[in-house]
Amino acid sequence: MSTSEYRLSQLQTLEAESIHIIREVVAELERPVLLFSGGKDSIVMLRLAEKAFAPARIPFPVMHVDTGHNFQEVLDFRDRRVAELGVQLIVASVPEALDRGLVSEPPDGTRNRIQTPVLLDALEKYRFTAAFGGARRDEDKARAKERVFSFRDEFGQWDPKNQRPELWNIYNGRIQAGENIRVFPLSNWTELDIWQYVKHEGMALPSIYFAHQREVFDRGGMLYGVHEVCRPKAGETVFTETVRYRTVGDASLTAAVRSDADTLDKIIDEVASTRITERGATRGDDKFSEAAMEDRKREGYF
Repeated sequence: MSTSEYRLSQLQTLEAESIHIIREVVAELERPVLLFSGGKDSIVMLRLAEKAFAPARIPFPVMHVDTGHNFQEVLDFRDRRVAELGVQLIVASVPEALDRGLVSEPPDGTRNRIQTPVLLDALEKYRFTAAFGGARRDEDKARAKERVFSFRDEFGQWDPKNQRPELWNIYNGRIQAGENIRVFPLSNWTELDIWQYVKHEGMALPSIYFAHQREVFDRGGMLYGVHEVCRPKAGETVFTETVRYRTVGDASLTAAVRSDADTLDKIIDEVASTRITERGATRGDDKFSEAAMEDRKREGYF
């Protein structure tokens, strides 16, 4: 084969870059952990970790910051996937943190914004020096500022002005005691790349990502599924609609979109034609202010 015939596809290039990043973290940092929620990005990230060390097992645990407001379909998938791979699952529980007084229930009953202290507490408890996250730069303006190796100080906080240069894909993982690195192997991926990779790899996903009929109600132009932690208020009417979820955060804050995309091919076509990110279209927690995500990241969120 001539040199001119040897070319990597877009997905192969992204995969190779991500695997390199994952291996680099294991080589540089002593105690990494992979944040795994059962959502599409963390599912792809787990597959990349699997490939990075095959035929050996993934050499680090996975952790889920569980708010207690998750979709059951996603939790069931999380547990099945972890069991298949034989990796250790650590659950950092927000309900447990509420019981012991680490955090307080917000007045509106949503828990996404109190995940941060629970995450920071778990990182300190298990002495993790690096945490893989599935964030992508196309999701949000604040995430577009993030380096692949995102340095966090001894308080777990992010300062966008105090980040290290990443020239020629050279990553600096040097940290002092108490500091840690958040690592984003999917930084250069897009939502469309994720779905094309899922199809290419023949990967399973929670059924909630595919079009199905669900009882929903309209709140501020967003369709929320009826759930024990998300009930319609006065004047909000419940109706049945064919929807799917583009992202799977808390049921109390994550909306569905009208869709008939019940196959991977249909989802890929749908995502290719949309002009709004999945967070912008479906995540109520990003509607508090223009700087909602950046504010949370400064506090220690992913």
